[in-house]
This record gives sequence, C-alpha cells and structure tokens, in this order.
Amino acid sequence: DADTDAPAAPALDVAAALDRLAAKLPSRPSRAAPLLATLLRSADVTASPHHAHAVAGCLFALSGGSAAPVGGGEDVECVKAVARLFSAAAAASAALWPSSADAATRRTLDALGAAAKVAEADPRVEQVRIVTPDKDLGQCVRGTRVVQYDRRKDEVVDEAAVTAKFGVPPTSIADSLALVGDSADGYPGLAGWGAKSAAAVLAKFGTIEAIPADAADWGLPLRGADKLARTLREQHDDALLFKVIATVALDVPVGTVDDWEWRGPTPGFRALAESLGAPQLADRAEKLARKLAPPAG
Repeated sequence: DADTDAPAAPALDVAAALDRLAAKLPSRPSRAAPLLATLLRSADVTASPHHAHAVAGCLFALSGGSAAPVGGGEDVECVKAVARLFSAAAAASAALWPSSADAATRRTLDALGAAAKVAEADPRVEQVRIVTPDKDLGQCVRGTRVVQYDRRKDEVVDEAAVTAKFGVPPTSIADSLALVGDSADGYPGLAGWGAKSAAAVLAKFGTIEAIPADAADWGLPLRGADKLARTLREQHDDALLFKVIATVALDVPVGTVDDWEWRGPTPGFRALAESLGAPQLADRAEKLARKLAPPAG
C-alpha cells in the first residue's frame, strides 16, 4: 500500500513558524507587540495551535494592518458593551459558550463549528443551519445536512454551493484560505497564489500537504505554475501555519442539543431589556415563548 509506505508529514512547529514570520515584519511600536512576544515565548504555542489565531492578529497589526487585539485602555468601553450584551443574552436564555481562561484565543467560529458537529451527530436533528455566511465556516458544511444560512440574502448554502463558490469542497476550504490569505484573520497567504490558482490545484490534490513540490507533477495547464510551486516550497511551513489558523477547531466544549433548547426568557429579561432602551425585545421573546409552548393539558 503506497499510503502505508509514504513518510509521515513533519509536524508543524507553530512557534518556529511564528518567529520566522515576526522576523519578516518591520520594527514599529504597536500595542500588539507585548502580546505577540508573550505568545511566542509561551510553551503552550506548539502544543495548542489555537494560539496561532491570536498571534496572527498581532502580526497583522505589527505589519501595519488595521486589526489589533482587544486589551488596551481604549478598549474598556468595548469590553463593557460586550459584557452588557452577554448579560442580555443570558437573561434571554440563549445558549452561550463563553471562552474559558485556558482557551481565550479560541474563536466564536470554533464554537459554532463544534456545535454543528454535535448537532450533525444527533439523529433527532433534521438539518443543521449555521446562521452566518462567514467563509471560514464553509469548511463545516456537509451535503445538505449541515448548511450555512445567509439571513440578509435569505439563502441556504449547502456543500454544492460552497464548491461552486470557492472551486473546492468544504474539506479544502482551510487549505484555500491558507494559500490565498485572509486579511480579516490577519494572515497574508502566499505571494502569487490567488483564488483561481488555489482552486485549480486543490481541486486536484485536496490539501496543501498533498501538492507535489514540482509543478511538472501537477498535470495542470496553469499559468505561472513553476513560480507558484517555488513559492510553496520556500514557504511551506508558513502555508501550514496559515492552515492551522484557518481551520475551525471542533473540540470546543459546547454541550448537547438538549442543552441549547430555548425555553423562553428569564423573569429578569424584561427589566434588562428596558434598561438597554429596547423593551420591544422582551415583547418579542415572550410572544415567541408563548407560540412555542406545548398545548395546555
């Protein structure tokens, strides 16, 4: 069996890759710098690739990007606003998945992806809808059972739609993002690689790890293939790091489907909604609770 005899791919040293990326960036003052230094020194970086997402934001800020992690004094009001929204959601009895102290860098996307996986495995669930068009979560779509829903467009995105949009199936979305880059998440991708070239190569090989080092082995009529292959060879570890960042982690503890069942707002929700100047939210929640309540008797 050829697969059995093939050498195992070397493990990605996240810390080393981040050090290499940081060395490429110009030296400039930034409130991201202290967090970056702390994460790079952390012994947990290699063991927990979730750190990579937070570090990526720091790298983006250091390189002159507009994104930077929350944490400075100017972010106090933002943090207070988030706390108020969290309290309101809790009072409305919404299912919440707060990050624990040892998983502070895990993203909301990870929780949504993990919840989708839990719901997919529950035979009582007819269809799982991830209510966001975020492209990262396209990797969690499975056939017509796990889909994304774009409320603004009133559009359901199933696996066929993901493949049609990105040129690769959900299982290759993280690889595509790693090659092309994603400024919103703070990683640049590889120079020269665009959506079309990534789609063409990944449609054939599936993953970054499976792409042959020599473009002659690709068997694709792709313009600039030799240059793309050379870039991938030279920045292979960077590409794998970006893939770690782009991959939605599915091991976040989110409970069970039964834990998420909405049973109406708490008694204190009305007072909280009124304090926020939005009493209509309590009206809507109470109306919906009455509609979903089982018939009396």
